[in-house]
Amino acid sequence: MRFIWHEALWLLLSVPMLIGAYELIVRRAQAREAIRYSNLGIANEAAGASQWLRRRVPPLVFLLGIVGLLLAAARPAAVFLVPAHRGTVVLAMDVSISMAATDVEPTRLAAAQAAAAEFVKKVPAGIRVGIVAFGGYAEVVRLPTVDKEEVLRALPRLRLQQYTAIGSALLAALLTIDPTAAVDPKYDLFSRIENLPEPPPGYIPDIPAASHEPTPKAPGAINPSSLVILVSDGKGTLGVSEYKAAEILAGHGIRVYTIGVGTPYGGIAQVEGSSPIHAEFEEETLKLIADITRAEYFHASSPEKLKSVYEALSDGTIREPKEIEVSAVLVALAGVLLVVGAALSLKWHSHPA
Repeated sequence: MRFIWHEALWLLLSVPMLIGAYELIVRRAQAREAIRYSNLGIANEAAGASQWLRRRVPPLVFLLGIVGLLLAAARPAAVFLVPAHRGTVVLAMDVSISMAATDVEPTRLAAAQAAAAEFVKKVPAGIRVGIVAFGGYAEVVRLPTVDKEEVLRALPRLRLQQYTAIGSALLAALLTIDPTAAVDPKYDLFSRIENLPEPPPGYIPDIPAASHEPTPKAPGAINPSSLVILVSDGKGTLGVSEYKAAEILAGHGIRVYTIGVGTPYGGIAQVEGSSPIHAEFEEETLKLIADITRAEYFHASSPEKLKSVYEALSDGTIREPKEIEVSAVLVALAGVLLVVGAALSLKWHSHPA
């Protein structure tokens, strides 16, 4: 919080003078009461604990109201996160073969595309939206733009690929948001992967030590106006470690909201010219990515749930810091205190104890 007219804070120096003046008035009143009684003990009894409270509480409440008005005169302002009118959202869409599974009708990918289209339509004007597709490699389908029609035209262009390079997609999304981001050039994010052997069963990508990568921003420095929405049905099978990529995005303050598309028992995926396969659904990786980047994971096992997830994300998820003056709040609180103080004074002093 800061005070726009901080010079007005000097007025607070008048508060001790007000307290001193009130104490002087009270002492003179007590002296007059003492003269009124022939016995000092009777005077002390008349000025008991109840009388002390009646003399002190109303002025104290009134004084707090005055302090509130003096603070309001300095025009205090605080920074709040409000719905953004500018920012960047990157949709990272999994286009691996398993996304052709039909356990989410009509297919996982088709349902994700339809829900993403509804999300784009509801994004506030001024928010840039981009699309990164990933299978065995990351591909920037649409650079971030405020033109919603351009994004909507790009969504149907997604094509299925082999393998799942989630980590590559995350780093590609980061570079799409911030081309100057500190991403090690050794990562080959956009190369097509051809004729690679299938990864062995139970394959888990290596997790490099966190110290191997620079951290451009301190953890916790969240960028509220930029985020990634990752839509996938499982863990990565090649490329950059998704956990390491998540750490890098967290270091840049980029949240990654993850959406798991699929059912617990998986589904059958088949593409033209190939045999059907059983596409499993694995969400632990997606949960960890969301946790590392201080975001949230959502499970969508149906088209309806997928749309509701996107609606939740479009409702206030993209925010920006804005300084707002809060003088009116202090004036309102001060007014209440002044009224309460005056009311107590009238009630207690119009009927002598």
